[in-house]
Amino acid sequence: MGVSREKRAASLYGVLALSWALFGISSGNQAGLARKVLFFPFETDFSFVALIPQKEMELRAFTLCMRVATELQGERQIILFAYRTPDYDELNVWREKDGRIAFYLSGDGVFFQLPPINTFRTSLCLTWESRTGLAAFWADGRRSTYQVYKPGHTVRPKGTVLIGQDPDKHLGDLEATQSFVGELTDLNMWDYVASRSMIQAWHYGHRVPKGNIFDWASIEYELNGNVMVVDDD
Repeated sequence: MGVSREKRAASLYGVLALSWALFGISSGNQAGLARKVLFFPFETDFSFVALIPQKEMELRAFTLCMRVATELQGERQIILFAYRTPDYDELNVWREKDGRIAFYLSGDGVFFQLPPINTFRTSLCLTWESRTGLAAFWADGRRSTYQVYKPGHTVRPKGTVLIGQDPDKHLGDLEATQSFVGELTDLNMWDYVASRSMIQAWHYGHRVPKGNIFDWASIEYELNGNVMVVDDD
């Protein structure tokens, strides 16, 4: 079932409050990015895209997928996905300074050695479930080794999802030296661990079940700052 009109309105209000609190301007709410790419051309401390989930993100399992490319190399953190509630970084995905890919659930993170994310697009997925704590990244359809991370944990709802920046508090404290620069597309998220066949089908562009948290074709979003929506040629 979809979320209620009241909950969607509350979620949108939170995104708008974030935009106005930071800068007082935004693109307004938009929907659908099928065959489109979000392009972040420059390092900034003000450019981001706020995403509005289709349901509350109270999660005991998830699969998060996206396709990313960046020219940024060297000792530079890059935020790939940030979900924050008022008091916690609930779910953050990073490329670390040493090139490892990591994610964090309300505290210390877990780190994976993956092929480098570079100027050629990488299909990147992350799976995690609370029951066992099993976590893994998938790069271009291939799974990393599992790691056990935070069994019994629950991702809390009523937060804000940003692409392009890491909010160190709920309404701001953005840092240019952590911002995303490059291209991101086809971000989808499900509230369960997808199978190997589903993740590989998504990687190759085949039809898969629509993301029930984020579905790129119908995703609700708001552009802020210097972010471009371009055709996925």
